[in-house]
Amino acid sequence: MKIAGLASNRGRNLLHIDDVAPGGAELSVVLSNREGAPIVESAAERGIPTEVVDREPDESRESHERRILERLSNYDFELVCLDGYMRVLTREFLDSAPTTINVHPSLLPAFSGMDAHEQVLDAGVRTTGCTVHVVTEDVDSGPILTQEPVPVYEDDDADSLKHRVLYEAEFTAYPRVVRWFAEDRVTVDEDAETVSIDGDTGGDFPTRRIVSEDRGDQLRYGENPHQDAAIYVDDACEEATVVGAPQLNEGAKGMGYNNYNDADAALSLIKEFEEPAAAVIKHTNPAGCATSSTIADAYDRALRTDAKSAFGGIVALNRECDAETASAITDSFKEVVIAPGYTDAALDVLREKSNLRVLDVGPLGDGEDRFRETLTEKSLVGGRLVQERDLQSPTADDLEVVTERDPTDAELETMCFAWRTLKHVKSNGILFATGTETVGIGTGQVSRVDAVTLAAMKSEKDADGKSAEGAVMASDAFFPFPDGIEEAADAGIEAVIQPGGSVNDEDVIEAANDHGMAMAFTGSRSFKHD
Repeated sequence: MKIAGLASNRGRNLLHIDDVAPGGAELSVVLSNREGAPIVESAAERGIPTEVVDREPDESRESHERRILERLSNYDFELVCLDGYMRVLTREFLDSAPTTINVHPSLLPAFSGMDAHEQVLDAGVRTTGCTVHVVTEDVDSGPILTQEPVPVYEDDDADSLKHRVLYEAEFTAYPRVVRWFAEDRVTVDEDAETVSIDGDTGGDFPTRRIVSEDRGDQLRYGENPHQDAAIYVDDACEEATVVGAPQLNEGAKGMGYNNYNDADAALSLIKEFEEPAAAVIKHTNPAGCATSSTIADAYDRALRTDAKSAFGGIVALNRECDAETASAITDSFKEVVIAPGYTDAALDVLREKSNLRVLDVGPLGDGEDRFRETLTEKSLVGGRLVQERDLQSPTADDLEVVTERDPTDAELETMCFAWRTLKHVKSNGILFATGTETVGIGTGQVSRVDAVTLAAMKSEKDADGKSAEGAVMASDAFFPFPDGIEEAADAGIEAVIQPGGSVNDEDVIEAANDHGMAMAFTGSRSFKHD
């Protein structure tokens, strides 16, 4: 896609389009109708051909535009992009040139013409933005190709608004439209003055996203004290969340960036279970997790996986917190406790710890209601990753047994518990479990066999009253070699759940058979990288 750019001043949008080359588009020429316009020098410095065609005194618009068209005829281009080109084009020009588009600094049809930012502020609207449209003889009235919103704040003036509209809206919307043209997705019906964009669709992963969130709070700091931070709230969220959850221990410090991050991880984990469940989280990884007949016993079993690492951690419960559980929680230092409710007696105990944040997230819901938000997001520098949540929850019937020995019913139950918990361990992740409680967890290792070694070490050194002997091992991805199985056998593991799918599956299964292990495949991995 070759572009002819027309500008009367700085032409920042044209330079930005040259920077990002949307859809591979490039500027064939930049033309200005004003001698000395900064865009001419800027384009020339980039090696872009330039032309200047001043309008002579008393020269008609038609005559001036014919000279422009004559000068442009020396260049190959398929699209004309205006950027602050301070002339209204005639029908003759528009009929002679390829499709011509422009960007206007408001959400047309509102605030057309000059001084759009001043008009916005005078009108008192709370949202403005920009519009990219097809140029017609009528000013700012051609068919709209795309728009991009920008909030208007109480402390805005025309200069601050202009800056934000340019850099946040125009720098997003204009390249988007150029890319559409480059991909041959735009159909312009000039007679009907309409446009259509192929593939501009919605759904779970729409081609365009507009996200509007309100700042809930300015946080004390980010991951580290030298980083500023804030939390933003999605008021449309229908799922139990730590964002905006009432903090019941008055006088305790407010939630920090790391507290929110860890608390969200803890809450996500205990939502996996219908039966009473407790989890202790440190740096978004489980230090321990368990289910039991009572919430107090579940917490005790979770804590005894690795009470040393649980120091300064986050506790999450999927049942109302009672006084017995509260007393156990406060036996050692914790940062945050999360539950769907608290008895009065439990609050009396928890409030004895002046800086323990006590969050009431409200009812968790039942079944699929616990997971109403179907997507997760991660910000990147320059973009954002969006994916479906990992909601897989295999049952015993879903597993493929691949070894000579079948797992016992107890082992199958543990496999399913371990897999649900392992989904919340950073990859490469390995988890040892017995019954429905964790024994040892190897988190975030770059080698899978090292993750096995770490889980074995943790179960031997840090687990209280637990052992890897006779336990089940879960792996979040396949074993590329038998060495992970050999390491697990040395630790006393007797059954394994893993995705399968390695080119060396036969060797891995053979190693399991050699050690009398039972092994089942899920057929799906559960990586967690953030």
